[in-house]
Amino acid sequence: MAEARLTKGKHTRIIAGHPWIYANEIIEVSGCAEPGDIVDVLDYGGEFVGRGYLNPRSQITIRLLTREEETIDRAFFASKLQRALDYRRRAAPGQNSLRVVHAEADFLPGLVVDKFGDYLVFQTLALGIDLWKETLVSLLQEMLSPRGIYERNDAPVRELEGLEQTMGFASEPFDTLVEIEENGLRILVDIQRGQKTGYFLDQRENRFAIRRHCDGASVLDCFCYSGGFSLNAAAGGAREVLGIDQGEGAIDLARANAMENGFAACSFEQGNVFDVLRQMQKRGRSFDVVVLDPPAFAKSRSALAGAVRGYKEINLRALKILRPGGTLVSCSCSHHLSEDILFEIVREASADAGVILRLVEKRGAAPDHPVLVPAPETGYLKCLILEVS
Repeated sequence: MAEARLTKGKHTRIIAGHPWIYANEIIEVSGCAEPGDIVDVLDYGGEFVGRGYLNPRSQITIRLLTREEETIDRAFFASKLQRALDYRRRAAPGQNSLRVVHAEADFLPGLVVDKFGDYLVFQTLALGIDLWKETLVSLLQEMLSPRGIYERNDAPVRELEGLEQTMGFASEPFDTLVEIEENGLRILVDIQRGQKTGYFLDQRENRFAIRRHCDGASVLDCFCYSGGFSLNAAAGGAREVLGIDQGEGAIDLARANAMENGFAACSFEQGNVFDVLRQMQKRGRSFDVVVLDPPAFAKSRSALAGAVRGYKEINLRALKILRPGGTLVSCSCSHHLSEDILFEIVREASADAGVILRLVEKRGAAPDHPVLVPAPETGYLKCLILEVS
């Protein structure tokens, strides 16, 4: 097996548990290794650190799979998948739709598996794990006996690994518009055309948490996608809910979901949230609850400054249309934007809006999306629930 030796002084983060090794942290790779092959990682003194897959084409040159000198084979992946399943049974008992594998946080870098009722959707976002795709699909079939499996490898990040974007059935074809149950609601999920794997399971418990703020309220759900927050607001007793999203397909799905649950209080409009918020402020429209759940504005560290301006804009506009005593739900799924930065953005926006906020809750992803402590990148989702005094 080929060996990669770490640069002196560069191994501290890796020894502490981070699974990513960058090119500038490697002195050399000795032995014969093709992209995607398993290599041993040694520290500067030659001591074994771990074992992972190599991809010189990627900025992340090695992704560690194990810190033990064990064979990487079908049995290895079976053990890792079983560990992930056992954790979900403890962390999310009774949930029929959840994240089964959360990549690095489940010690399977680059692998994402979501379960929507009787169906699985997977992504292999790194070359090393992509080479094991057939094995993983076979194991998932054996362990979970799904009615169907769909591949959503149309993520642009694959191109950074030298991989093509692709999608399609990894089982016999099936109707890709599936219905799941979440928080007692019936939700239609389009696993073929929807965003990411079809639905954002990480916000499940945050969607439920807003219910207690919505009884009798007028609610605005910005970047509503297929209506997850809107439906929970209606279930919490909101008298009216308006969802806004730029995607025509998302709005169609949100309307179908509202109809599926008999929520006449929900309505949805297609539009650019930035423009809609400005127009609402000009017209003097106001709400009791505003939910901001935008896509990741900062998809790279270089984009952070622009993202901060974007988050500041939508939070300021939202506060301008919130009634006294109203609730702001402000989310960010950009891992480059920390919770501290989001809190500062909200603080500055409240000062500019001339309102005083108090923080009611700080929330993150549902527990089926665990965070690997040495890898803060895995703790990407932030959700602040705040009240206007």
